[in-house]
Amino acid sequence: MNLSDSQTGGPLPRRVSAMEAVFGHLRSAIERGEYAVGDKLPSEAELCRTLEVSRPVLREALRALQAMGLTVSKSGKGTFVLANTVEEPTFGDYAASDLLEVRRHVEIPVAGYAALRRTPEDLDHLRHLLDRMEQETDTTAWVAMDTVFHLAVAEASRNPVFRRVIEEIRDALARQSTFLNELGGRREQSNCEHRAILEALVDGSEHDAVEAMSHHLLRVETTLTDIVRSPRTTAPTEGRPEA
Repeated sequence: MNLSDSQTGGPLPRRVSAMEAVFGHLRSAIERGEYAVGDKLPSEAELCRTLEVSRPVLREALRALQAMGLTVSKSGKGTFVLANTVEEPTFGDYAASDLLEVRRHVEIPVAGYAALRRTPEDLDHLRHLLDRMEQETDTTAWVAMDTVFHLAVAEASRNPVFRRVIEEIRDALARQSTFLNELGGRREQSNCEHRAILEALVDGSEHDAVEAMSHHLLRVETTLTDIVRSPRTTAPTEGRPEA
């Protein structure tokens, strides 16, 4: 079975990566009961052979299954099915809903304060960062810059407590960002949303900054909801998988 890149449906189709295809295949198998709760998934080597994907691709898919609460990885023993339905993703120590609730109550007002208090140095830093993000194609590198962007907005608010809060959830933000990029194709859209936030800061508009950050977090929430509610089933197709 070769799970190569394929197209999603809808008016604006995008490429489905091998990681998404593997994730969708395993998620569907778990939800259909092919693997019952408590069952051990086949070994990584066996899954790589069966699905014809590289080990890094498989491991990304397995991490996504674990974030969705469907599996648990036990060191030295393998991956086991924890549930056959998705309740809520978790990112590090935090459930997705808890993380989003905090982000709405912190990052939205932070953006407003940043618009009023940012310095020329803050704006230069954010411009340089976004220019690099818009050129970056590697997910890991992009995610690292994504968390730096949100830290930089907090820094521009000139309130160290806000920055400390974002620092506390930094790992969870990175995990969530990776998840959304791998399964939701969020990178290009997120770049546009970040650019709107920066433009509001440049203009010194508290209102526009609040609106831009609110829209950004709403899109994060919507994408998470779509991933949880709409599992993608990908039929095997011809061609080499993305490694």
